[in-house]
Amino acid sequence: MHELSIVDAMIKQVEREVRESGHDGHVVHLDIVIGRLSGVNVDSVRFAFDLLSPDTLLEQSDLRITESKAVCLCEACESRTEIDDFVAACPACGSEKITFEGGQDLFLDSIELVD
Repeated sequence: MHELSIVDAMIKQVEREVRESGHDGHVVHLDIVIGRLSGVNVDSVRFAFDLLSPDTLLEQSDLRITESKAVCLCEACESRTEIDDFVAACPACGSEKITFEGGQDLFLDSIELVD
């Protein structure tokens, strides 16, 4: 489960950012964005966060996850179809002349602290 290493790195990044900002408080909310096509499982991230956050600045924080949408763009029929998984052909016409837009994100969006 690569989500464990992702969450571990995220917690270290957050603690580093908080420390460098000069704040002494704990993290109240942590917002992250995970794209539907990123290959990262949201439930596994939540599990890893619950497992790794104790005894850190994020111990009592609320993890808020936004899943960014992905769109299949078709050259043949010019359709824009929202998708949840990779597809090999256009859902509208079956053409293989497709590209993807969005949904591959994985980033820390915001950190909310309390003093």
